[in-house]
Amino acid sequence: EWITGEAGGPVEFNDVRGTEGIKEASYTVGGLTVNVAVASGLANVRKVIEMIKSGEKNYQFVEFMACPGGCVNGGGQPHQCGEVHNTVDIRAKRAEALYSNDAARELRRSHENPVVKAIYDEYLEKPGSHLAHEILHTSYVARKKY
Repeated sequence: EWITGEAGGPVEFNDVRGTEGIKEASYTVGGLTVNVAVASGLANVRKVIEMIKSGEKNYQFVEFMACPGGCVNGGGQPHQCGEVHNTVDIRAKRAEALYSNDAARELRRSHENPVVKAIYDEYLEKPGSHLAHEILHTSYVARKKY
């Protein structure tokens, strides 16, 4: 909606789902093509950064996740006993459950969420405002190793 001014359904990002270490896709919205990469695991993050720096790849959006397989395999997830861990792909099962749960929801677009709307109306002014950018966006700062 922000790009085209027209209401549309939820965009399904199927090409960047899954537990592979590096996933790529291109999505076209209103004549604008956006190249996307999703990398999980620090070795894959490094590979994507090197591809960008060398000019081999040109992405407009990149998501990095430190844990192999992404956040569904992160340190905050419950640990499984060896029998389960060695016989079941927990990452894939967790991801499948999340995608299934999301698809079943009536409200799937964050900008239509009443709580998100209230935060913008009462505090952040509007999406893309200076205040919203200052509070919600992050930036990279090079730091010396210690």
